[in-house]
Amino acid sequence: MTDIAAVYEGADPIPGDFYDLLKPRVMSLVVFTALAGALLAPGTLHPLLILLSITAIAVGAGASGALNMVFDADIDAVMSRTRTRPLPSGRVSRDAALGFGILLSAGSVMVLAFASNYVAAGLLAFTIFFYVVIYTLVLKRRTPQNIVIGGAAGALPPVVGWAAVTGDVTLVPLVMFGIIFLWTPAHFWALAILKRDDYALAGVPMLPCVASATSTRRQILLYAVLTAVAGPSLTLIGAASWAYAVVASALGVWFVVRAVALLNATEDTERRNAGRLFGVSIVYLFALFGALMADHVIAMVLA
Repeated sequence: MTDIAAVYEGADPIPGDFYDLLKPRVMSLVVFTALAGALLAPGTLHPLLILLSITAIAVGAGASGALNMVFDADIDAVMSRTRTRPLPSGRVSRDAALGFGILLSAGSVMVLAFASNYVAAGLLAFTIFFYVVIYTLVLKRRTPQNIVIGGAAGALPPVVGWAAVTGDVTLVPLVMFGIIFLWTPAHFWALAILKRDDYALAGVPMLPCVASATSTRRQILLYAVLTAVAGPSLTLIGAASWAYAVVASALGVWFVVRAVALLNATEDTERRNAGRLFGVSIVYLFALFGALMADHVIAMVLA
């Protein structure tokens, strides 16, 4: 048991402890991108059912986070960024967190099946499985490409949101999936540079821990460029206007410029540039999907 856990030993968990298991900051991104998928989807769904569907997707993502914390509790206890989470701090027991995650996983999938359709529910179940089993249990401790492959789970919410309305999957949600999938490595590796020592201490082979600084920065730049190219592609397939393409291109250039700055950083400025890239990556994705939704709403009003 860690020193932090000793402070909480014997304490009863409070609702806020279980809320922290859901990784609420990650949930906010899931809700935002799933909403974009649902909004752009052709067809109609009652507003209450849309609300239930998005809530189920968010809860499913939170359940994934809780189960991830169960299986990564030993890693979280070592890393300064995560050692105050509910399990390593002793605020929530492993069994309680496991039961909580399983209950929410099953409940979210059933609610989504009820509120929308079995296609969306199946996609949500697959998302949870992929994040918990493929990423957390299989990839994370074995390969520096863990976040590249595992990033598929975080890229699926707009596909699930689309399927909740339409009951199928077409090119548009797959392109949205591709944008997030390509965005994830640059975003996460920038954070991993900042937390390189933590990951090394925990024995997690994140790319900045096992590759040279030059190799890591080049791969970050590669994914930033691919993300910047993918962003405006929604216009090319007819899912957005040219105004959106301009905004997406500008955001992409900003993302790439920060990646170039990291590539050219010295040892003394690496952390500062990695921190800036990490911050820009978050703004990029929220702004991109925000612009996409605004573009769709404006088009509907003007139609």
